[in-house]
Amino acid sequence: MQNAIYKFEKLLHENSEYLKSLDNETLENKPPEKWSKKEILGHLVDSSIHNLIRFTEINYLPKPYHHRPYNQKDLVNINQYQTMDMEELIQLWYSINKQIIRLLKSVDEKALDYEILLSDGSMINLDFLMKDYVEHLEHHINQIKK
Repeated sequence: MQNAIYKFEKLLHENSEYLKSLDNETLENKPPEKWSKKEILGHLVDSSIHNLIRFTEINYLPKPYHHRPYNQKDLVNINQYQTMDMEELIQLWYSINKQIIRLLKSVDEKALDYEILLSDGSMINLDFLMKDYVEHLEHHINQIKK
């Protein structure tokens, strides 16, 4: 978990600065049938909100924890990330993820084995979900940097 936390902190710190350097035209350019860079960051906000809830709830809800998917496209549209002030969007993304880092740093080793039931019926554990969240973040940051 320590490697994932280190990677997570590095991604968050380096990219909060990088995102501030981008101009609005670059951020708001929306290819057909795809999200703009701003909307990708908005998707990362939605992902961070849902995962913060998951990483918290798993500690007190019955096991296995039932992973609830969410409609990514609708959330990006409803939250209007495309028209949101970029500074506010970065601040929101950064703040939620700082809280997730705090959670990851304090997670009990035994909790990493908590089972999670996915909507397709397969099982993972909290350790996998937390590490996968960091990989998901990195994937979308790389999309923004293209």
